[in-house]
Amino acid sequence: MFRPLELFIGLRYTRAKRRNHFISFISLISMLGLALGVAALITVISVMNGFEKELRERILGMTAHATIRGDGGRLDNWRQVAELAAQHPRVIGYAPYIQAEGMLSHGQQVQASLIRGILPSQEPQVSDVGNKMLFGSLQDLRPGEFGIILGKDLARMLDVMRGDRITLIVPQANVTPVGIMPRLKRFTVVGVFEAGMYEYDSALAFMHIEDAQRLFRMPGEVSGIRLKLDDMFQSMQVVRDLIAQLSGDYWVSDWTRQHANFFRAVQIEKTTMFVILTLIVAVAAFNLVSTLVMVVVDKEADIAILRTLGASPGSIMQVFMVQGGLIGVIGTLLGAVGGVALATHIETIVPAIENMLGTQFLSAEVYYISELPSDMKWHDVFTVSGIALGLCLLATLYPAWRASRIQPAEALRYE
Repeated sequence: MFRPLELFIGLRYTRAKRRNHFISFISLISMLGLALGVAALITVISVMNGFEKELRERILGMTAHATIRGDGGRLDNWRQVAELAAQHPRVIGYAPYIQAEGMLSHGQQVQASLIRGILPSQEPQVSDVGNKMLFGSLQDLRPGEFGIILGKDLARMLDVMRGDRITLIVPQANVTPVGIMPRLKRFTVVGVFEAGMYEYDSALAFMHIEDAQRLFRMPGEVSGIRLKLDDMFQSMQVVRDLIAQLSGDYWVSDWTRQHANFFRAVQIEKTTMFVILTLIVAVAAFNLVSTLVMVVVDKEADIAILRTLGASPGSIMQVFMVQGGLIGVIGTLLGAVGGVALATHIETIVPAIENMLGTQFLSAEVYYISELPSDMKWHDVFTVSGIALGLCLLATLYPAWRASRIQPAEALRYE
């Protein structure tokens, strides 16, 4: 049975005395190492959560939770299919689209682009592009006027502004008496958006769906329908339900399949970093072994006296487990507080360091996300703290067991 005596003696042993300053210094180093490892693990996990959240929000802000496509990339009865899909209780919005590739040119600049024909009145139901406009709006896309909205980096590379005329070259060709000629069409830039992901900002362009139907020779047809759900994490179940409801040759997919590589890579990196930093916490925790072994050697005479006074081996074990556990608790609490503080302020600390050093850690041309996001979850904080405390308690077992095996007669022979 655990008694206050063991707690009292264990707390006394943690306080420095004149002859064991070195042991107390080693205990302090072990405590600080544990705190640093816990803080680093909480911060890194929070940053990885932030990356995953930002990727999901930015990707799904430009794409849909689920997509229904026709066989061969053409869907002629899209209104009937959309109305049938809208009957599902999880579907809260839908919009048709046409998607193709082309080349945009302006002056001497030529850039490959992903062309997406949209219906401006319905596009806000499935994407946030309308809220990401730097200038112009989706309503500026009017049928027959052949207006186009470009990503920020695409507009920069083409060196165009609002009102400039650009040429779109599509992969389809016209057969003329003088031979096969590429199909060209002049468009007017009516807006520029910034999605926050270089993949979209540097390659995506929007036009009205009727203009896209004329350009790509798809009269009355679309490439597919994009759906928005009330819970994107239920997309797989919704896709299965829609497959069972739709009769015909349709391809139904969700965002977890379309962007599986992104989220799988983030999850693998998150797991790897968790394992690596947990090993750092384990190293710091097992420093307690050497600390407590030195304490046991230093306190052999005290242990022998306690044994002669009637203390059981179990009581001796509890004394040193209290000492090691106290170091672990203090180190874990310091690390948890530091990790929470750092994780919640990382978005302001990193820009300050970048300004001070005059550099940018995450270039927008290299990384999908140019800022360092953070999404701290208390579940992760408690998990990391629990692992650290568990490792500390595990590290105290051997020194405490060794202390309980000390024989009073042997320890006091030369006293």
